[in-house]
Amino acid sequence: MREGERVKPLELFFDLVFVLALTQCTTLMVEHPTWEGLADGVIVLALIWWSWVGYAWLTSVVDPEEGAVRIVLFAAMAGLLLVALAVPDAFGDTGLEFALAYGLVRAAHIALFVLASRDDPVLRRSVGGLAAGTAVGVGLVIGGSFLDAGGQLAVWGLALALDMAEPYFFGAEGWKLVPGHFAERHWLIVIVALGETVVALGVGSEVGLDLGIAVAAMLGIALVSELWWLYFDVVAILGAQRLVQAAEGRKRNELARDVFSYMHFLLVAGIELAAVGLHEILAHVDEPLKTVPAFALLGGVAIYLLGHVVIRYRHVRTVNRRRGLLAILLVALVPLAPELAALVVLGSITALLAAVIVYETRSYGEDRARVRRSFETSG
Repeated sequence: MREGERVKPLELFFDLVFVLALTQCTTLMVEHPTWEGLADGVIVLALIWWSWVGYAWLTSVVDPEEGAVRIVLFAAMAGLLLVALAVPDAFGDTGLEFALAYGLVRAAHIALFVLASRDDPVLRRSVGGLAAGTAVGVGLVIGGSFLDAGGQLAVWGLALALDMAEPYFFGAEGWKLVPGHFAERHWLIVIVALGETVVALGVGSEVGLDLGIAVAAMLGIALVSELWWLYFDVVAILGAQRLVQAAEGRKRNELARDVFSYMHFLLVAGIELAAVGLHEILAHVDEPLKTVPAFALLGGVAIYLLGHVVIRYRHVRTVNRRRGLLAILLVALVPLAPELAALVVLGSITALLAAVIVYETRSYGEDRARVRRSFETSG
């Protein structure tokens, strides 16, 4: 265990390949702007997310820059690169390639965990359970790649459900983590997702630059900045503090599993869906949003907000009603969005988020300032 250690350069390097995978998931959904296309993109994103989560746990146990580990991580990066390249047509011609590369990434993860657990029988038992669940999940992903698109989606969804359920049903006692390091890894991956949304803005504006695109771009970056604020102003800090303060062992591991491995996926998925909507606005700024991109934008922000709601509930068993009600309102606006100008929809979202941020910043008052001061002092 590497107590107190910060995220290392190789971990950041590893995450750069994840950036490409996120971008490719957005591409998949943009190129297939249907309900099925969104479902395909979210399933692929979830598979890639679960792979990344495994490495976030791993690097609390092993030094990622130690010689042999470094080489295996490079191999995993190569596999993740192949996964990313196969994503846009994962439900078509490159389904098998995606599945095999995905299997390589997962196998490298298990191999490193086996090495890390050689002197720890409790961890070795946990790794054995993880290996079995991973084998089933990867086998289903490979088998599903031979089916038609509908069957493939169903089998990959089953594989994901079984794989993600394994840590929940088979216990968290044997795992180890460095809480500050673990939280920081997830902070950085949220930044990676937000950065990919900025990329979606740039790609969407490839048609040129006029007044409409300029306004849309400014509103888009305002929206991304608001998503950043909602997470990093207080939520991220409190989450890290609670993980550090939790009793070492089962309690801390279950908190890390629930809040970071499971619930943070809602944040990343919401950001990625919003990126699809922002791309479409920049690409067709003079046209109303169609129903699916409108859902991606409004529903994506709503999912992001609901992620915050469930994270807070897991921490303190209270509900953030403001963010929950705003999420419901955004979903309710989806049927209306295709009847309005795209810039009006985007401007309305940014205004609503700004109102929540201003209200919360003022209402939290000294509590907010105390939390942020404690973070600056500890940093």
